[in-house]
Amino acid sequence: MQRVYISGTGLYTPPETISNEELVKSFNYYAARYNEENMKKIRSKELKPIRRTGSDFIYRVSGVKSRYVVNKSGILDPEVMCPLIKERSDNELSIQAEIAVLAAKDALKQAKKTHKDVDLVIVASSTFQRAYPSISIEVQQALNINGFAFDLMVACSSATFGIQTAVAHIKNASAKCALVINPEICTGHTNFKDRDSHFLFGDAATAVVVENENSLTTHKVFEIKDIRSFTSFSNNIRNNFGFLNRSWPETANSADKLFSQNGSRVFKNVVEMVSDLIGNHLTDNDYKPANIKRFWLHQANININHLIVKRIIGKEPTAQLAPDALENYGNTSSAGSMIVFHKFRNDLKVNDLGVICAFGAGYSASSIIIQKV
Repeated sequence: MQRVYISGTGLYTPPETISNEELVKSFNYYAARYNEENMKKIRSKELKPIRRTGSDFIYRVSGVKSRYVVNKSGILDPEVMCPLIKERSDNELSIQAEIAVLAAKDALKQAKKTHKDVDLVIVASSTFQRAYPSISIEVQQALNINGFAFDLMVACSSATFGIQTAVAHIKNASAKCALVINPEICTGHTNFKDRDSHFLFGDAATAVVVENENSLTTHKVFEIKDIRSFTSFSNNIRNNFGFLNRSWPETANSADKLFSQNGSRVFKNVVEMVSDLIGNHLTDNDYKPANIKRFWLHQANININHLIVKRIIGKEPTAQLAPDALENYGNTSSAGSMIVFHKFRNDLKVNDLGVICAFGAGYSASSIIIQKV
C-alpha cells in the first residue's frame, strides 16, 4: 500500500486584529442603543433586552483575547457590524482565492515543491464566498497547476476531511501530490450582534502538501498512519444561508442565516464524541494515549480541548501536549487545527506520534494519526 506524507504547511494571517476590548466597546454601544430604542417592547416583554458583555467573560468562556480579520472597520462600526469587503469583478482574483494562494505558496516552499509537482488541489472550507465556479479551480489557475481541483465543505472539519480525501486519491494513484487549502473568512458568517457568539471567530488561511513517498523532496515530513472520520446529524450548530433564502423574503435576512449554536449542548456533545473518536482510533491502531506527543485540535474553545485530552490521557494536558492558537487567532473554523500543527510541530523527534483532529457542525469529526519521519 502506498505510503502518504505531509511534507509542508503554510499559513496566511490577515494584517488587522481586533482585541476583546475593542469588540466589547462596539457591542455594548450597539446593545445600549438597541435597548433604548426598544424600551417599550422590552418592558412589555415583547422583546428581550441585550445584555452587556465584557472582555473577561469572553476570555473565560473561549480562551480568545484577540483575532485576525480581513476587515476591522466594518466589524467595529455599530452601524455595520460585519466586515466590509469590496466586491471584485469576475476578472479579478477573489479574496478567498487570494488568501488561499498565499497559504499555498508558503506550504509549497516548505515542501520544496513547485506548481509543476502538484496534480490535485482541494480547497476545503466552511466559508465559501460563492457556489461556482469552484474556488479551488480558481486557485489552481492562479498557481498554474495542472491536474484537477474541487471544493469540499464539512464545516470546521473541512481541513481534516480534505486531507483524508487527498490521501484516498494518492493511494488509488489518481494523484501524486496534493494541496489541501483552508481559506476561512469566518467573520463573514459571524453574527456580531449576538452576545454569545460575536467574539468567537477570526480569519486565516492554511495549506498542507500531501504526497506519496516517491515524490518527496524534503526529509522533514510526517507519515499519515491512519485516518478515521465520523458524522452524526445535529441542529446544535447551524447556518441556514443558501440558494433558497430569496424564495421566502420574510426570513431571508434572519439571524439564522448566520452562525448560531446551542453552546452548552455543543460543549457536552463534542467533548464526548471527539474524545471517544480519538481514544478508539488510537486503541484500534495499537497506540497508547500516553505515547502521543502532541494533540493538534480544532481551535474552537480552550475548555473543550482541555477536557477532550483529559478524557483521553486521564489527566490535565500541558500546553506543550495540546497547544492552542485561540488566544491570538480565535476560532478560524477548519484552519484552526492546521494553524497549531503549522506552529507547534518542529520540536518533535523522529518516530514521535501525534493526532490532528478537527470537529464541528454536522456533527462532524476527523482524527488523523501521524508520525514524524
